[in-house]
Amino acid sequence: GGASLKPSFMEIVSKVGPSKMAEMWPKFEEKMKKDGMNETAMAAFKYTYGVLVSGADVMIPESKLDPVESLTEYEKLKEKPDPRLLKKTLILKLNGGLGTGMGLDKAKSLLEVTGGLTFLDLIAKQVATMKKEFKTDLKFMLMNSFSTSKDTLEALSKYPELGTGSDLEFVQNKAPKVTASDMSPAEWPSNPDHEWCPPGHGDLYPAMLGSGTLEKLLKKGYRYMFVSNSDNLGATMDLKILSHFVQSGAPFMTEVAERTDADKKGGHLAKDKATGGLLLRESAQCPEEDEKEFQNVGKYKFFNTNNLWVDLVALKREFRRNDGALPLPVMKNAKTVDPRDKKSTAVLQLETAMGAAIQCFQGASALVIPRSRFAPVKTTNDLLALRSDAYTLTEDSTIVLAAERQGVPPDVKLDGMYKFMDALEKLIPNGPPSLINCKKLVVEGPMTFGKDVVIKGTVTVKNTSGTEKELAAGVYEDKTVEL
Repeated sequence: GGASLKPSFMEIVSKVGPSKMAEMWPKFEEKMKKDGMNETAMAAFKYTYGVLVSGADVMIPESKLDPVESLTEYEKLKEKPDPRLLKKTLILKLNGGLGTGMGLDKAKSLLEVTGGLTFLDLIAKQVATMKKEFKTDLKFMLMNSFSTSKDTLEALSKYPELGTGSDLEFVQNKAPKVTASDMSPAEWPSNPDHEWCPPGHGDLYPAMLGSGTLEKLLKKGYRYMFVSNSDNLGATMDLKILSHFVQSGAPFMTEVAERTDADKKGGHLAKDKATGGLLLRESAQCPEEDEKEFQNVGKYKFFNTNNLWVDLVALKREFRRNDGALPLPVMKNAKTVDPRDKKSTAVLQLETAMGAAIQCFQGASALVIPRSRFAPVKTTNDLLALRSDAYTLTEDSTIVLAAERQGVPPDVKLDGMYKFMDALEKLIPNGPPSLINCKKLVVEGPMTFGKDVVIKGTVTVKNTSGTEKELAAGVYEDKTVEL
């Protein structure tokens, strides 16, 4: 572990000016109790709030880090895959996110990806295929949020074999927003919902413990957990990785991929100089003067894909050792209490990230995986590429890049006017263009794609007239088209 970077709770509170904690904590406690929050959720927030008011430096400067030189690679794994381990393993998908960035007010995983199938359909089908292939039952669960639970359970009711109710989901906690000026609980009487925020996916651990899910799984004989984001279609259960994880004896393992220039703004894996343990540094934890090194992909070669493997017995042990709250690094986000009203009260939202738990477990490890296990959908650009023939849907319901692509996805850059789903659907009324031989597609201005449009190489399609025009059927190769 990287103890040098995470003060213990008692160190924090004794340093605080215990005064701020003593003054404000009862107010937060009362607010959370009134809302019916469980002890574990309150302990997790007490820890993050303690870090905040202690004024502890949550930054991770260059001087505390060493780069990670080499790691085990997926292609070189020697362990013999052991299908018997599947009976003891839980597949967990994080499904708390709404597709607000794409103009959706429902779970992002309910978006149609390909051929009328949503992310959730594909995940359900993947699980069914594995059950058949290994002739074994596979335990599957979702971590939903208050805003995704109902829609998701409804959508999955057509796959009853996956499980139902609390066998299928537990719900992540919420955290109080903190008033920036005096560290008190934020108040917004005209819409009290705005007083709460999601605590980041690091909440996975306290939500599992507090909901009773962890205990229930251990009682039923489950020992290992594979966690990934529901919008990452590359994150499928892989018996080779599971067998390696179990035989290595590591309590925790993260799948990392090699950083390219496109990834330089995102977090990276590093070593804690003091302990030699692995940790993650996100951009929010990097002091400004170290920005250049943070983005140096030759030095910090790996990023965390958020595909994680966890030994549940070790997880329970860490909770016990830390008085019921994992000491995850805390990230501060400055917002306004009503996100749409920039004049409303300035607040701080405290978040933790689940991958950062790598520094809580002695002996945690990382595995370098092929980029194919990391295919998240963050924008309509990603979705247009996924729906095109640059990707194929395999028999086991995985979406993979077509062989012709040689592992490189097409680079799609749509005009900002296509940021939301309804605008994307209007752009491609006849379905997506062929992108199997496309290196880069740039779309600027209002238009629709005709039927049978084929894009090859690097193509820019522009319409500066302001009135919508159609890109007619045909093959467009390495050119700029002015409509």
